[in-house]
Amino acid sequence: MTKRLLIVAHAPSQNTRRLADAVAEGARSPEIAGIEVVALRPFDAGPEDVLAAQAIILGTTENLGYMSGALKDFFDRVYYPCLELTQGLPYAAYIRAGHDGTGTRRAIETIATGLRWRLVQAPLVCRGDWDPEFVGQVQELGLAIAAGLEAGVY
Repeated sequence: MTKRLLIVAHAPSQNTRRLADAVAEGARSPEIAGIEVVALRPFDAGPEDVLAAQAIILGTTENLGYMSGALKDFFDRVYYPCLELTQGLPYAAYIRAGHDGTGTRRAIETIATGLRWRLVQAPLVCRGDWDPEFVGQVQELGLAIAAGLEAGVY
């Protein structure tokens, strides 16, 4: 049976687009079988996408010490329709933070905790000035989550 990994990533710039592409590329690695990767912008993703997924990766920028408005909008639209139906959903997140990412991480974890989703890997915070190594780190995150889903770890 094919499992679905949903990626919901806000990518307002060229560099954050590179990160969104990299996480999907990692998840779609030829080493992984039986995983369908669906990558959507937060405004394009809805409750039906979450309900169809067996795991989710969230990607956002740090905006004034918080997640992007686009990711918050996604959470606002999926929260109640998914609340009772997605408990235990494995999730991971990456944050492109110009500062430290602490507030953004806390905000995502608070909402995900309310949904009773299960954090399966510590959030990846790509902080400070742009570093091309962020691309590889995010790609590894996508691969790791897809591999865990494929192996039945979560």
